[in-house]
Amino acid sequence: MSIYAVSYTYSDDVATRDEVRPSHRDFLRGLNAEGVVRASGPVDGGIGALVVLEAESAEDALRILDADPFQVRGVIAERGVRQWDVVIGGLAE
Repeated sequence: MSIYAVSYTYSDDVATRDEVRPSHRDFLRGLNAEGVVRASGPVDGGIGALVVLEAESAEDALRILDADPFQVRGVIAERGVRQWDVVIGGLAE
């Protein structure tokens, strides 16, 4: 397994984002409890987010997050994924 950083850029649909946020956070908390999501939170004043997770590949990381209620409801305008080789800190192996 490798660590991947997935960035979200949100759409301008704030009403849907606010409506879906509780289920979005429950989804990520569930993945955290399973050891898949290592960290997550908003960035840049809430215009997007960063999700750090373990996966077999970049494609697998995105596939896992396809079930995120924000993705399902169209709140995410753009996603990016990068493999992250952590060498120092709490996520380092």
